[in-house]
Amino acid sequence: MDFNGYCVKCRKKRDVKGGTITKTTTGRQMVKGTCPVCGTTVTRFLPNK
Repeated sequence: MDFNGYCVKCRKKRDVKGGTITKTTTGRQMVKGTCPVCGTTVTRFLPNK
């Protein structure tokens, strides 16, 4: 899944390709991927729908 997320290390929004959808321990869905510039893990929470 491709998504746009905020990289904390670069301090910029990045387009992430190939992210995977996971669930947190509280049940919220989120997308995890890798920043294409620095390699840090970038996450973004998805809506509850």
